[in-house]
Amino acid sequence: MNNWFKQNGTHLAIIAFFVVICFAYFSPVLQGKRPAQSDVLQAKGMQKEIMEYKEKDGKAPLWTNQMFGGMPAYQIWVPYAYNAATYGIAVVTKTFPTPIGTVLLLLLGSYFLFIVLKINPWLAAAGAIAFSFTTYNFVLIATGHSNKALAIGFFAPIIAGILLTLRGKYWLGASLTALFLALEIRSNHIQMTYYLFLAILIFMGIELYQAYKNKTLPALGKAVGFLAIAVLLSVMVNASLLWTTSEYAKETNRGKSNLTNTAGQTESMSKEYAYAWSQGVGESFTFLISDLYGASHDRRLDEKSEVFKAVQSIGASPEQAIGFTKQMPIYWGEKSYTSGGYYFGAIVCFLFVFGLFIVRSPLKWWVLSVTVLFILLSFGKHFPLVSDLFFDYFPLYNKFRAVESILAVVGLMVPILAFLAMKEVQEGKHDEKVIVKKLMWSAAITGGFSLLVAILPTLFFSFKTSTHAEFVQQLGQSLQSNELGQRIANALVLDREAIARADAFRSFLFIAIAFGIVWAFITKKIKMEVAYGLLGLAILIDMWQVDKRYLNKDNFRTKAELTNNFTPRDVDNFILADKDPNFRVYDQSVSTFNDASTTAFHKTIGGYHAAKLKRYDELISKQLSTSVNQDVLDMLNAKYFITQDPQNGSYKMSRNATALGNAWLVKGVQFVKDSDEEMKAISSFDPKLEAIVDIQYKDLLDTTRLGADPSAFIKMESYHPDHLVYSYSAPRDVIAVFSEIYYDKGWNMYIDGEQKPYFRADYVLRAAQLTAGNHKLEFKFEPKSYYMGEKISLAGSVLLIAFLGLGFYTDRKRTS
Repeated sequence: MNNWFKQNGTHLAIIAFFVVICFAYFSPVLQGKRPAQSDVLQAKGMQKEIMEYKEKDGKAPLWTNQMFGGMPAYQIWVPYAYNAATYGIAVVTKTFPTPIGTVLLLLLGSYFLFIVLKINPWLAAAGAIAFSFTTYNFVLIATGHSNKALAIGFFAPIIAGILLTLRGKYWLGASLTALFLALEIRSNHIQMTYYLFLAILIFMGIELYQAYKNKTLPALGKAVGFLAIAVLLSVMVNASLLWTTSEYAKETNRGKSNLTNTAGQTESMSKEYAYAWSQGVGESFTFLISDLYGASHDRRLDEKSEVFKAVQSIGASPEQAIGFTKQMPIYWGEKSYTSGGYYFGAIVCFLFVFGLFIVRSPLKWWVLSVTVLFILLSFGKHFPLVSDLFFDYFPLYNKFRAVESILAVVGLMVPILAFLAMKEVQEGKHDEKVIVKKLMWSAAITGGFSLLVAILPTLFFSFKTSTHAEFVQQLGQSLQSNELGQRIANALVLDREAIARADAFRSFLFIAIAFGIVWAFITKKIKMEVAYGLLGLAILIDMWQVDKRYLNKDNFRTKAELTNNFTPRDVDNFILADKDPNFRVYDQSVSTFNDASTTAFHKTIGGYHAAKLKRYDELISKQLSTSVNQDVLDMLNAKYFITQDPQNGSYKMSRNATALGNAWLVKGVQFVKDSDEEMKAISSFDPKLEAIVDIQYKDLLDTTRLGADPSAFIKMESYHPDHLVYSYSAPRDVIAVFSEIYYDKGWNMYIDGEQKPYFRADYVLRAAQLTAGNHKLEFKFEPKSYYMGEKISLAGSVLLIAFLGLGFYTDRKRTS
């Protein structure tokens, strides 16, 4: 045991150091505070019904009616209890206070990769800090994109496992690849996993070329066989997650359109939607100079700004001036909004360029290929030549939005090449004079550019958006003076320049420091340990300072503050007094279809989710956006409306007297030939009297047996999110319409315990022909994709654990 500690003492010390810097950065957690992450808080509202029934029943429902009329819980919260990776994720997220576990994952995972790359442990620690403290990771944590940050955290160890397998450690490498890939998939951010897959695909292509060139194809084939087993196991472990997600995705706004008269893409989301967050071409220089495109975080202009001076010069009081100044848009990129940019670090960018000059490893060409391609793809609408090629032809690429997030992979590629460069310096394979010369070139390129921006920022950049003229015009109109509007706009441009100057000079200083350290190491002026320590410290200071702009003590709240984030209003309390188990609320006082605050208290027709059911999304677009169709609100059982007085901000609640309730019997059916006609028909109809039904369901109805009778009725007897019970009585067959969202991938209908067919009506609802008599009717959500998937997950989990055990046993036997 003592020998083991001695052999691994350096690694243990570095791990301890990682823990220390995490607690130092996130020191508010020592006071019991947690970050107030906007997306996490939204998620709590989304999960309200799921968690209530989980606490009540001991298990979570797979369906929730809390938002958008009802939807599967797959992309909100599902336990996946038979998935071993579920418990692995819990170790990451629960062992340490949020968000320390996530940052430690980033640090340890990337440290493992750098060690596999045979980089000195202390240098590997610096590389881990460089990757982990990339600003995008901290922006994700600050905003609450927790799953995305977790998925990024598994990038490095997956690559490490693949490298070990390719080096001949087949059992250990493949088993670790299976483990980390299973955890990656379980992080449940398929977009990030997909981007990693693209990078690995390029890597394997380069490996194939190298194997062919070096005549080592049999060894590569064996490694690929082991990796194929790893992929199969990771997929098996996540069978329930992948199956339900795949099934659900086809029915969401990322799937095929149901309407043929919808402009744009019909097989997936539109390009306009997918490219909404495209990285500006010039914005890529923020990799080197953080706030080159303005402080896109919560930092605001202050009393020292040119805008403040300009506003004061027109007679505004200091209070008025500062209030106006803080509203000015500092960010001048082409995104509608961004929480933060992609800063890889001035030192890391400098070493990356250095790596382009000196690294001889084939990994260099992989890093360079991925970096160039992914940067081009991140441009989206700004460089459609490449983006459209992938969007139109590459499988699944068009299922994802916010294409700029592909830069998360580049955030790993850049440090890999940067620290491979330092590895080559350490190995001394280059002539000292040649390597110093290349170091100077690297410093001249990165440091020279930074210094040039600091001195002459307008030489390359305008500091104006493409809509700057319109902004000036609007400013002039609001101030009732075009001259004043122009003066303030000019002052804003000067402030943007000042921000860029300061950060450019800052980057120049860090590059100069790094150059000095590396030069001293190359020329043997300082020892390796000192050089690595100073370099790591400089990188940490650089990234730490910038990250603090995005995630600092102001982001943290006490547990009580977070628990009471959503406070019920008087109107909410009034509605909560209604004990009807299943009605909906139409809250017009918020951004109805992009806000989860109402779902914290009520079942709503709105909510917040990036993957809504496609039909419901189309219903919102056609019937509830430009104008509101009262008939549609009635059929959705929107029992209460909430509005806000624009004058005094008070809230008002009104009851919708025509809401149709949980279920009702209609007198007739109108058949339509397709979804276009169905959407048109519900634009003007009486949902209480007739049901609009697609002709594809005609065989499920026998209209000759239908008859309206005033004595017939149907009512809900009990409510559970995934089990609804009704009773009905009818002297003849009747058509019942249920104010429940149609989703045939799991909902089954039973009458007196016997499964019966049902169909879609009124574009999004369920309906059925009910046989005469007095009967009990039930809707149960029983998705085979989940229950069968869980059985496969259990089998995969057992096999994964066995594979891991065999992998470690084989490696230990090999090295003993």
